[in-house]
Amino acid sequence: MTLHICKMKRLGLLLIMLAAVLWMTGCTQIFTGKKASEPQTNTASSDIQPSSSVSQKTTAVYYDFEDVLIPLELKVVQDKSVIVSTPGFTSGILVLKGRVERRSLINFFNNNMQKDNWSIVSQIKSPGNSIMVYEKTSRCAVITIKSEHINTWVEVGVAARVNQNSLSDGMGGMSESDLTQ
Repeated sequence: MTLHICKMKRLGLLLIMLAAVLWMTGCTQIFTGKKASEPQTNTASSDIQPSSSVSQKTTAVYYDFEDVLIPLELKVVQDKSVIVSTPGFTSGILVLKGRVERRSLINFFNNNMQKDNWSIVSQIKSPGNSIMVYEKTSRCAVITIKSEHINTWVEVGVAARVNQNSLSDGMGGMSESDLTQ
């Protein structure tokens, strides 16, 4: 009987310790005000200024790239994304998926990339895929949208420019010797 009571006391102590650990980790988020992986948010924009009694609804977020806005309906696919951050620069490929119409995503990215000072270089559309290429003075972005039966997949790639010249010269400033090396 004493053996049974000792096991119950040990089990009770273990449960109390587990509850304390869970309580403490939950309180950490309350005291800091946000989660570690919380993205920056952008609120819905409209021509009407909201009054103080009307709250704005968040419709899109900035994930790893501070100037590429992503609709909330798209969720990051961590195991397919590769992001490299260095002081002052972030590049890589962010893979997302969600139940969003391709046409809606094309419009969203065209509008918001321009608002974030990206210039459109090119667009390619086919019956299930779209590729959009944007540029800034020091970076390029390629957004690929692929429609499937249930989900739409989006890849956002951002990289440094090979040089600072415009991509409109046909080779993006690269010479034939650059290609053979």
